[in-house]
Amino acid sequence: MDNGLLSQASAAEDYQATVLDFSRPNSPDGQADHCKILHLINGEHFSGAERVQQLLGKRLNQFGYDATFACLKPGKFREQCNLRERQIRDFPMSGKFDTRVVSGLSKLVEAEQFEMLHAHTPRTALIAALVARRTQRKWVYHVHSPTSRDSTRGLTNRINGWVEKFAIRNCSRLLTVSKSLRREMLRQGVPRERLAVVPNGVPEFTPIDASQRTHRNAWRLGLVALMRPRKGVEIALEALSKSSKRESVTLDLIGGFETPEYETQIKYLITRYGLEDRVRLLGFQSDVAECFRELDALLLPSLFGEGMPMVVLEALSAGVPVIATRVEGTPEVVRHGVEGLFAQPRDAADFANQIDSLTADRTRWLELSKNALARHRKCFSDSVMAGGVARAYDRLRGIPSMRVDASAANASLEADSGSPTGSTPIFVPGTSVNAPGPSSTHPTSPA
Repeated sequence: MDNGLLSQASAAEDYQATVLDFSRPNSPDGQADHCKILHLINGEHFSGAERVQQLLGKRLNQFGYDATFACLKPGKFREQCNLRERQIRDFPMSGKFDTRVVSGLSKLVEAEQFEMLHAHTPRTALIAALVARRTQRKWVYHVHSPTSRDSTRGLTNRINGWVEKFAIRNCSRLLTVSKSLRREMLRQGVPRERLAVVPNGVPEFTPIDASQRTHRNAWRLGLVALMRPRKGVEIALEALSKSSKRESVTLDLIGGFETPEYETQIKYLITRYGLEDRVRLLGFQSDVAECFRELDALLLPSLFGEGMPMVVLEALSAGVPVIATRVEGTPEVVRHGVEGLFAQPRDAADFANQIDSLTADRTRWLELSKNALARHRKCFSDSVMAGGVARAYDRLRGIPSMRVDASAANASLEADSGSPTGSTPIFVPGTSVNAPGPSSTHPTSPA
């Protein structure tokens, strides 16, 4: 392994912090004292960030918090999240700066006694800031991706970046899903003491039976995403066309397209590269766990930083190795040559080389599969994620209910950044929480 990869492996070392106590204080009658949190979300799509929201809606009650979701761009979230009807409210905005919903949301907060707000996008952060001021509530902002470079649309990125920076000035707490996003927020001037890292997590999937594939010559790769330019679908197709293993490899595109125009563009490239018999367009799938059981590897040729991609965590949960581009977030989950392989962003030839490398040796692939499964079980469960979010709520409420070994956490951050981390906590336990796991067939969709 060269020095660069050694450095990356060191930076991606375990997120571990020891969980000493995940118990919650009880009310005098012995029942958990649940606190109501209103999550402000877009709700238009059902991809990576929405899956985080869905899992928090299912898991936070284990830690004494009831989550309700106000959708400001109502859409697929309500249809596909599989939460209770009473957990979802619609407050549609007519545009990014339509603040007329503030009055209705403020009345809801007061009438139903929500103690805290939790926003997940720049749009919802702006509204949360206004509602919090009106209702005198604390609020949390969840940073899922680097806003300033979250898409190929430069003007949209700049507007969203400005809205986010303006809105979070008086935010009580910022949660980032990765250490790279934490560094991004520090660069933007967010005080260190207001930041915490809570990595994403996913449920345990039934893992693939890797040992049954050791003599298989055919390879099935999958790109699981909301298909849009930032995901690098074009790179995956070009890489497949360049791969020396092209005749033994097939690619499943699992997920809907953001626009009909982009779908037309991708279909054109499939034809142009002569991949009609190599690529399947499977569309949105409600049971992504079942999809992963058919795959030998996940492809994620992202052009930009991913925060911490849920689809990669789901691949690890199923024991599926990952071939990805080396962009922000993903290397904090996958280690090159351990759970997967990395290529440079926008480099189809390099991506093709990584496909060839993975598909050259089933014995090596089997080892990567075992490592992927172990990595998820150790670091990235959904209960651990929910526990980290609950810990942030606790701190804002002054409740010392979940104690984390801060020295171990800060040591992990120092190893990543190469500099002291000060007092910034990282709520990332490396041991599992004693809570029942959800079904491995939870409705979900591509990131």
